[in-house]
Amino acid sequence: MAGYLFVHFTGEEKDGEQIYFSLSRDGLFWNDLNDGRPVLYSKLGTCGARDPFPVRSPLDGKIYLIATDLRIEAGEGWEAAQERGSRNLLVWESEDLVHWSKERSCEVGIPGAGCVWAPEAVFDRQENAFLVFFASKTKGAEETEGKHKIYAAYTKDFREFTETFLYMERENHVIDTTILESGGRYYRISKDETEKRLILETADSLRGTFTQIISPTLAGLKGVEGPEGYLLPDGETWCLIADRFMEGTGYLPMLTKDLASGTFHILRSGQYHMGRTIKRHGGILQITDEEYERLGGAYGAEAVTS
Repeated sequence: MAGYLFVHFTGEEKDGEQIYFSLSRDGLFWNDLNDGRPVLYSKLGTCGARDPFPVRSPLDGKIYLIATDLRIEAGEGWEAAQERGSRNLLVWESEDLVHWSKERSCEVGIPGAGCVWAPEAVFDRQENAFLVFFASKTKGAEETEGKHKIYAAYTKDFREFTETFLYMERENHVIDTTILESGGRYYRISKDETEKRLILETADSLRGTFTQIISPTLAGLKGVEGPEGYLLPDGETWCLIADRFMEGTGYLPMLTKDLASGTFHILRSGQYHMGRTIKRHGGILQITDEEYERLGGAYGAEAVTS
């Protein structure tokens, strides 16, 4: 792999809740594609797409892009989005990252769910299928009010899904979960929606029991969401990025060579450049040199000096 594709949205302004692309060779300095304009638009459901996440399938070689069906800019506000929002996720697919299918809408939210937010997927080798997980606000029979929990379903083709099941529940609201695999273990990073902080956990399997890893670094960051992680080109250093939504300053990168330690080195200004546009919750895909050049040729990349 010779580079990275960052797929994201930009905010609640006009066209901000659509799909944007950025490229990087090193995972730290990013070039906005398509002159900072959306590459893909959703015309289904709410006609908005947030929290996009790309995956490459080992089953058919295709790249699938999933996203939240949500448009706050033209909607009824956050309460309606949580309580009466779309129970569908959006899906695009491509074989070359340039030519994309028309978006499709897949219903995965359980009956009674108020929303389906920030869908992500990780390939489960034991099941030979993708575990797709997302946040939904639901109210159980024993609950006095609704709460955000993480639900999940399996799929091989992002068309047909197994029955949705409860994947994670906490005392507080939980949203924005991402899962990384390192050294034969899984690391799950989620946003405590009540505290507005990130929580790091680990388990030896995707459906196993996760235990929390105490992280002073993450505990010290408040007002962040949309965690994403990826290995840098050295193959040893993990870059964890978090969206500083409360400050409105975009993503902050932090590095570690040992996820189990819970210790991250927060980069200073000048040690990274996220591109011209402020990037909101998205996902990162490692790409080949051929894919990098193809994307740059198709959409044009603004030069950023690392």
